[in-house]
Order: sequence, then structure tokens, then C-alpha cells
Amino acid sequence: MIKTLHIKDFIIIDELELEFGSGFNVITGETGAGKSIMINAIDLAFGARASKELIKTGKTRASIELTLDLKEPLPKSLIEEYGIEDFGNELVLSREITESGSRSRVNGALVTQELIKILREMLIDIHSQHMTYTYIQPKHHIKLLDSYGDDAHRAALVQYRDLYAKYTQVIKRLEELKNKSQLDEQQVEFLKFQIDEIESAQIEDLEEDKKLEEELNVLANAEKLKEQTYSSYWALYGEDGCILDALGKVKTNISKAAENDPSLNDYESEIINVQETLRELSSNLRSYAEAMELDEQRMDEVAQRIEVLEKIKRKYGSTLEQVLETYEKFTKEYNSIEFSQDEIDNLENEKTELLSKMKSATEILTVSRKELAQHLGQVMTSQLEKLDMPKVKFEISITPCDFCPDGCDSVEFLISTNISEAPKPLAKIASGGEISRVMLAIKTIFAKADNINTIIFDEIDTGISGNACQAVAQTIAELAKSHQIISITHQPIIAAKSDRHFYVTKTQDEQTAVKVYTLNEENKIKAIAMLAAGEINEDSIKFAKQLING
Repeated sequence: MIKTLHIKDFIIIDELELEFGSGFNVITGETGAGKSIMINAIDLAFGARASKELIKTGKTRASIELTLDLKEPLPKSLIEEYGIEDFGNELVLSREITESGSRSRVNGALVTQELIKILREMLIDIHSQHMTYTYIQPKHHIKLLDSYGDDAHRAALVQYRDLYAKYTQVIKRLEELKNKSQLDEQQVEFLKFQIDEIESAQIEDLEEDKKLEEELNVLANAEKLKEQTYSSYWALYGEDGCILDALGKVKTNISKAAENDPSLNDYESEIINVQETLRELSSNLRSYAEAMELDEQRMDEVAQRIEVLEKIKRKYGSTLEQVLETYEKFTKEYNSIEFSQDEIDNLENEKTELLSKMKSATEILTVSRKELAQHLGQVMTSQLEKLDMPKVKFEISITPCDFCPDGCDSVEFLISTNISEAPKPLAKIASGGEISRVMLAIKTIFAKADNINTIIFDEIDTGISGNACQAVAQTIAELAKSHQIISITHQPIIAAKSDRHFYVTKTQDEQTAVKVYTLNEENKIKAIAMLAAGEINEDSIKFAKQLING
């Protein structure tokens, strides 16, 4: 359940902290006082869409933090998968909204909205006017019916969905292959020509074009290179007064000097090393110069090879690596065309087999759904009778449809509120009060079927009064014995059943300010008296006490 809610710089609230209790928590206040802001804040903490317009005017960020008391700790697998800290039976959930976006934290750790969605489904159920619209739409009824099923029903649904997922993959692959097989012979031949052209280039070294360019440059400058390297050789070793002769004289002088100063021996060693290095260098330069010859035949071969590679690159990629990537792509496409017919035949067989298995799985699902529908219809009728709809009849229609992710059943909730009328689609109910009670009945029944501990109603009492209002109040009070209920209401009968009462006020002086008070017993009586009569007097106080004690 939700223990605390802390709000800062959110819409028109500067800062607010509420402590909720177990059982029935009710929120009242004048119209426009800002009661729904608390529900909106909780909704946002659990992943509702955020926007910068929710930040209080003049501020740069808004923040919402919830502390929850869990019936049992989060599953270890969930904690490990999302990298959150284990706080045992406590969970701290926060959402920060800025000009550029929003971010959520669980127990202090930044998390994705994927985890927030999981936690929302596990921990809380928020009923708003939007949710009412969702529930009356037929496309959502099959999910509600399935969620009422037992483990065997859920297992049958999982088995079907696995088959359907495989079936859709097979269909998608078949479409791809059939589209490819429609390529005409000319297109296939052109693809083969491109593959052969790249293969004929015999690319084995991805750097071959660069190496050939370097080799061609050397061959084109052979005479100049021969002259330059020979000249360098003679300067080092091949003529009188060369560098090595000069070093020989330096070595002799240093050797004689070392006889008088032994510290010069290191210099002599260094000169000897330099002499050896230069002798080796001069030898290499001589060998290079003697080997360098103008080879016009090799120049032609290199130039022709470069032209082949440049032509390939112009057509299939700016580098040889890209050319080979294109070749691999063409090859895969060609092979897929060549062998697609065999795969098509295999997939057609697999499709037929999957359809047969899906048909059997949907038959099991349909039988199970019809049993669930009969039972749920009876339970809903009974629950609605308790909500002051004595002539109501609630039925669930199941009709065949084509294969879809949920099977071959089209499910729709039907209701009749008058004994003389046949049940009609839930979406055609005209009365807002009837819709509210249907929603409350659904919430009550499904709350007992799942593990959700907190249910929030944003004005579930719309369009009801009198006996209907008394019945709704009694139902919520009964549900609050096993669940935490947080509800906004305008009905004194409902507010009187609360275990904790919050009163919202709004003042507009220089700035708009919203305050929320947790009422003691005396102030609760006054608040209910105001709800009932619009003023506090002896009669309204007496009436409020009767509601609370009755």
C-alpha cells in the first residue's frame, strides 16, 4: 500500500506530503480545489505521460515521491534484472520532471519505464474517467475475461500465443520469399553478372590497390631513385673524403685521446657503433641502387591491375572492403532466390501444421472462456444487484472471429438494467451512474482475483445518489477491509465510510496555494456536514454523525 506521497513544484502545489493509511482513504474539497492533483501525481509516479506543463509556473522541475509498504518483497529476479537495491517490504518510487524530459527512480536507482510498467501492474489499480472509457470498449473485454481465469486457462492462453507468434513469423517469411521469387529472369541474370564481375577481380588483399599505387610510383621513378641512392652510397663510403673516412679519423683521434683520459673510451665505442651502422646502410643503398631498373612490362601490369580495381570500386564501393561487402550482399540475395522455392514449400507445410495446432488450442480456449463468461456474468449480476441495480442482467457474448493474438473469440460485455429489455453492449449504457457502478463491480471482482493491494477511484460516484450511493459506499467499505482504497468523492455517504479523511483547500491571493488537511474526527464530521448541506449547522452536524455511525 501507499504510505506517503511527497509532491514538490507540481502544477499549483509548492510542496505537500500526505500519509495514507490502510483501509479507506477519502479526499474531499470544493470543486476546483485541486483534489485530482494527488491522484495525477500518483499516476505519474507509476509511469503516466509527463510534460513540462506540469511544472509549477516559475520553477524548473517538479518531483513526486511515493513510499510503499509491500505485502511481500519484490521478486529477486526483478531486483537483479533491473539493478535496484532491495529495501525488503519498502519501495520508494520517484519521478522528476524537467523542461527537457523526465526520469524515474526505484529505491534511488534510475530505471526504465519498462520496470515502472511492471510495478504498476503488480501494485496499483487507478480508476479514472479515461479508464472508464477503456473498460466499456469491447476490444478490452477479452483481456478482462482472460484475467479472471485460473492457472489452467492462463496456460492454455500462453500455449496459443506461442503458436500464434510462430505462425506470424512463418507468414512474414513466406511473404518475403514470395516477393523475392517474383523477380524476373532478367533481374536474376543481372545479379549473377554482378557477382561474376566482382569474382573476376580476384580481390584477396583489401590493401592491394594502395600497395599497387605505391609500386607504380616507384617504377615510374626508377631512374631518379637509382641515381639518388647511388649518390647517397658514394657520399657514405664510395669515394675519398666520404663520411666513413671522416669518422675513421675521428675514431683515431678519440682513441689516442682516451690514452690520456679513459673517460673518452665510451665516445670511442659510440663512434664504432655509428661506423657499423653507416657501413650497413651504405651497403643496403648500393644493393637497392644496383637492383633498381626500369621495368616497363611490370609498369604495364600494375597499371592494368589498378584500372581493374578502380573500375570495380566505381561500381560497387569506394574501397575494396566495401566491394567485398557488396559481393556478400549480392551472393546472399542470389542464394536466397535460388533456394527460396524449397524454403517456401517447407514453410507452407509448417504453416498448415501450425494452423492445425492453433485450431485445437483455440477450441480449448473457447470452451474455457465460455465457462468463465457464464460464471463471471453471474458474479457481476450479483455484485450489481448489491449496488442497487435489482433488475440488472449481465452477460458476456463470445462469438467466433479470425485468428488473432488472443485466439478466435470476439468477447463483449452486455448488460440490461431493465427487466423488459434484452442485454445490450456495455458501450451503449446511457446513464453515468450505471457506468460508475459497473466499473466498481468490475474493480471489486477483479481486485479479489489479483494481488493488487491499492485501488484508487477518481470520482467513482459520478451520477449516483440515494440508495445507489449507499450501496456504492457499502461496497467500497467492504473492499477496503482487504485493500487500501484512495478515493475522491463528492458524496457524504461515501466519505462517511472512510478510515482517513483528507480535505483539500485552494486560496488565490497573490499566488494560488493548495493545502491538504488530515482531518480528526471532529473536523471530519464538519466536512461531511458541509458536503451534505452546503453549510455547517446543528442539523447538518447531526446528519453527518448519523452517516458516520450508521
